[in-house]
Formats: sequence, structure tokens, C-alpha cells
Amino acid sequence: MADKNRGTGSSETMEQIPLMNGRLHHAVAQRLATQVVNGSYPAGHVFPAEVEHAELLGVSRSVLREAFRMLTAKGMVSSRPKAGTRVNERRQWNLLDPDVLSWQIQCGASDDFLRDLFELRMVVEPQAAEMAALRRDQRQLLDMGNALEAMERYTLTNPKGRAADIRFHELLMEATRNEMLQALSNSISTAIASTTTIKHAKKDSPRDPMPEHYALYAQIAEQNPAKARKAMITLIELAHADTQVALRR
Repeated sequence: MADKNRGTGSSETMEQIPLMNGRLHHAVAQRLATQVVNGSYPAGHVFPAEVEHAELLGVSRSVLREAFRMLTAKGMVSSRPKAGTRVNERRQWNLLDPDVLSWQIQCGASDDFLRDLFELRMVVEPQAAEMAALRRDQRQLLDMGNALEAMERYTLTNPKGRAADIRFHELLMEATRNEMLQALSNSISTAIASTTTIKHAKKDSPRDPMPEHYALYAQIAEQNPAKARKAMITLIELAHADTQVALRR
């Protein structure tokens, strides 16, 4: 299967790239993962021996080991005694892991990748909206309304507005009262946050997303599952179209 985020890149030491905030092993994992995603380290690539690789990156062996443990847990690499650590085929990755989603989008999401991402949302969220309309309680409804007010006040150009948007969608997933769907909440939130960043990367002001959010909220408030499903479908379709416009810009 073709790599949906194939790009170009080169090996870089940790000194050459500023570290992200957080623990060092997570920063190392992120750097290695982005090089896997962009094709610098293709499937089947075998990393250097631990001592050599740690020295190359300028980190300790324990940090490198923890970084590879992270990537192993996400299915991106695997290790075997005497065979070393190798990059797995894309089909083995945990594609719904929030970090894996985020790393792929950071490397430049292709049209195919975005199509798959929005198809995932279309499979999960309309059903979640329908269930939320039937099962939400007053506290969740109030919190959803507060999230939308904050989203409108700050707008999606502001971190507080984007956080409010994510909060609204998390509350909707919570209102389904379905643990399996709630387990997908982090992945859905990462998808929303990442595509929102794409839409607002340019100075041009994208379309106002508040009308479809309020329309969805209204149907959940009225406990109308069929109309809540339809409103969510409209929201996702418009978000996909906005993302495509942003990428063309």
C-alpha cells in the first residue's frame, strides 16, 4: 500500500532540530516518527545499533530506548534480538493513535489521508450525535452551550476558541454514554484540532463554522436524533470542504 504521507527528508541530529516541550524521550520519538512518516526511513529500514544511534542523536541510550518503546507501542517500529529495530509497514501502525495522527498531519497531509480522516469522522460522529441527542443530560447540554459561546467569543484563530471547539465535540462523545465510542474521542479530537490548524494557517479568514455548530446543538437540545445526525453530517462535509480550500490556498 502506498504511503499516504510520503515526502522527502534527511536524518537529523537532535541538535539540528529544536526539541519540543516535554520529556526528552518523547521529543526523540517525535523526530524519529516524523522521519518515518515523511519517508526518510521507509518500511524495512533498520536503525543503527543502539550505542551508535544514541551518539548520532546526541542523547543517552536510555532516552533512545524509551523513544523506541513509544514507537513500538504505536506499531511504527519493531525490535528483535540480533535483528535490530526496523520500521514497520504502514498497515501495522496504530493510525488512530493521537500522536500518530498528529505526526502524519505535521508532515503534510495528502488528499487521500484527509479523505480517510473525514470518512472516519463521517462513520463515527453522525451516529454519536444521534445517540447524544437521546442520552445527553442537562449538565452536558449546558456545558456544550458554554463551549459554543466560548468558541464564538474567541473564534478558531485563538487557542481558547479552538480548545472550546474540541471541548464541544468531547462532550458530544461523552453524551453517547458508550465507552467504545468515547475511546475514540481523543482520535476524533486530534483530527479536528489538526484540520482546524490547517484551515487557519493562512491569513485569509475561512468561513464561519458557528452556524452548523449551533444547528447541531439545537437538535441535541431538542432530543431529535435524526436531525442531529443530519446536522453533524453537514458540519463534517463543510469542514472537509473548508480544509480542501485552505490547502489550495
